[in-house]
Amino acid sequence: MTGNVWLAFGLTLMAGLATGVGSILAFFVKRTNYRFLSVATGFSAGVMIYVSFVEIFFKGGEALEEVYGATGNWINVAAFFVGILFIGLIDNLIPTAQNPHEFPSVDEAELLHTDAVLPDAALDTAAPASSDTEDDDLMRMGLFTALAIAIHNFPEGLATFLAALQDPALGVAIAIAIALHNIPEGVSVSVPIYYATGDRRKAFLYSLVSGLAEPIGALVAYAALMLVVGGPAGVIPPQVMGVLFGFIAGIMIYISVDELLPTSQAYGKGHDSIYGLVAGMAVMAISILMLD
Repeated sequence: MTGNVWLAFGLTLMAGLATGVGSILAFFVKRTNYRFLSVATGFSAGVMIYVSFVEIFFKGGEALEEVYGATGNWINVAAFFVGILFIGLIDNLIPTAQNPHEFPSVDEAELLHTDAVLPDAALDTAAPASSDTEDDDLMRMGLFTALAIAIHNFPEGLATFLAALQDPALGVAIAIAIALHNIPEGVSVSVPIYYATGDRRKAFLYSLVSGLAEPIGALVAYAALMLVVGGPAGVIPPQVMGVLFGFIAGIMIYISVDELLPTSQAYGKGHDSIYGLVAGMAVMAISILMLD
């Protein structure tokens, strides 16, 4: 179990650090390929939706049914919707402007399809000139976005960690999917902070720290589980894992439908989003078949 814990932590850390990758791309890539981001985000949604319904939700039901019989299926369904409710409440507690799960406005979505994108300006040696008030507003926006993403990363980190703890192959798939969706979030944190301060290093560090909430949240949750329900040799009882799997499936479906798919559609053109979604499902399906 100890080896699995370290592997699970490593995968969760990798997914969280992807926000830093997004920050680097924002600063050093000449022009962001938004159609690629659309396909990649759709791909992430496809992986998360497929693995949630085909693997995680199913495993949760299986574990609960072994302990509680037919009642276990009811518990699994309840845990699934509690997960959706939980992440939905987090969304509603965060102001819309700083919420990484909020769909862009029509004007913002249109801007993504033009050539006038932010990363070009970010290549300048100094940040664009702006008033002190504008700088303060940009800094505040970047910090609130970082905080919002950090809060969202707690349950995402738990999902990656627990999945990898139970099934390392499943954990790898989820970690990759979450890492892909963390890259645009890294951009949304670092760019406003850079524009406010002119300091790439500070913007990168804030972006990175927001992603580190993912492994920290996973460790805190795991420590709490061990304290409350942990068995000998650090084993979590199967009925607890069953409930957690249903809960995690709900969180991942909400993130996919509420954030990833709308964002993918905003970034892309035509059927880019659907191509990414189907590709993600197909890759996940083939991976599961090959690993069985």
